[in-house]
Amino acid sequence: MAAGAAALAASTTTAAAEKPATPPLKIIGLACSMRPGKTTAVGVQAALAGAKAVSPQIQIEFLDLGGLDLWSAALGRRNHDGSPVKDDFEPILPKLKDPQLAGLIIGSPAYYRTLSAQCKLFLERCAVLREPKLLLADKVVGVLAVGGYRNGGQEMVIEQIQAVMLCHEAIIVGGKPRAHQGATLWNAADDDVTRDTLGMESAAKLGARVADAVLKLAAATR
Repeated sequence: MAAGAAALAASTTTAAAEKPATPPLKIIGLACSMRPGKTTAVGVQAALAGAKAVSPQIQIEFLDLGGLDLWSAALGRRNHDGSPVKDDFEPILPKLKDPQLAGLIIGSPAYYRTLSAQCKLFLERCAVLREPKLLLADKVVGVLAVGGYRNGGQEMVIEQIQAVMLCHEAIIVGGKPRAHQGATLWNAADDDVTRDTLGMESAAKLGARVADAVLKLAAATR
């Protein structure tokens, strides 16, 4: 009996060792403000923290687009030797093509009730992810916006970004209660957006909702 139990234990251990590890599910958060490290960056990082808290299977990465050159290559500029000019979008692109990418959290400040120029540039550069195959199709996307007023156009910015992501056939989600459309933050305290308790809560709930959707989608497709 002891030998049989030992054999069973060895068999179970071997089966467990042979069972493939569950691959991580990656969520990238992008702060699309011209101001690096400011309120949009803080909001996106709060959303990523909310996503990470849902499950150890969730892997997060934060990308701050503040101050990056996202346009030189798009303009077709060339170096003195005739080679194409490269810009800061080039190292971002492989991250968006990564097969482990499961979700995105995109954040933008609200300027004149619309998204930032940097966010628009980023979204337009993502056109390369549409051909010859929609690489962002079925990726879960949540959106966050920061405004100078409580109702400073944040919902309009969220809708604009969501509309672009629908063109990629992404899966759009909002947050949990009080963040149904997405996260809306109010920069009312000299760039210390953490003092907006409601907004920071909406960011965390947005991240949690993105992570929940990513996990459910992964479970359904195994």
